[in-house]
Amino acid sequence: MRFEPTSIPDVKLFIPQVHGDQRGFFAETFRQDVFEAACGTYRFVQDNHSGSRRGILRGLHYQIRHTQGKLVRAVAGEIYDVAVDLRQGSPNFGRWVGMLLSAQDKYQLWIPPGFAHGFYVLSDWAEVFYKATDYYAPQWERGLRWDDPALGIAWPLPEGTAPLLSAKDENNPCLREAETFPAGWNIETPREE
Repeated sequence: MRFEPTSIPDVKLFIPQVHGDQRGFFAETFRQDVFEAACGTYRFVQDNHSGSRRGILRGLHYQIRHTQGKLVRAVAGEIYDVAVDLRQGSPNFGRWVGMLLSAQDKYQLWIPPGFAHGFYVLSDWAEVFYKATDYYAPQWERGLRWDDPALGIAWPLPEGTAPLLSAKDENNPCLREAETFPAGWNIETPREE
């Protein structure tokens, strides 16, 4: 397994070595030592698995407290996965990175704490599996508008087609109205509850 930084260096693309023959394939999808060398010391505490049909857009989601880092992969189908930097002290604040992830390529995207995350389904059906560094805490869940012009995310939507959103995601705020992570915020110094 190897990793590559993206246009936002804290977000990393993990590329597994896939061994295949007439029987099928084998790939190592996670190694703590490789992950720590690339991303630092994080402990994963929760795994999540979702299934969605073509045209569904989930996101952009984050937790303002009990912040989750996510290691994301598509285990069926293909998605366009997006991370948005919400750390006000970051030189990349308000910037985004997007990557194609598919069951075929088996790539994974590491999205550290302090980022919003979302994905758009490109295949007829996609299943997304991700590891999280903190537990789901619905009281701290926040959202960011997928089509905020200030972000300018280049979602690969078919021309003239709007994505299918949950009712909750339809009402997410734009970046200028969203709760973000203040300058000096650090995952090791959590905010008071």
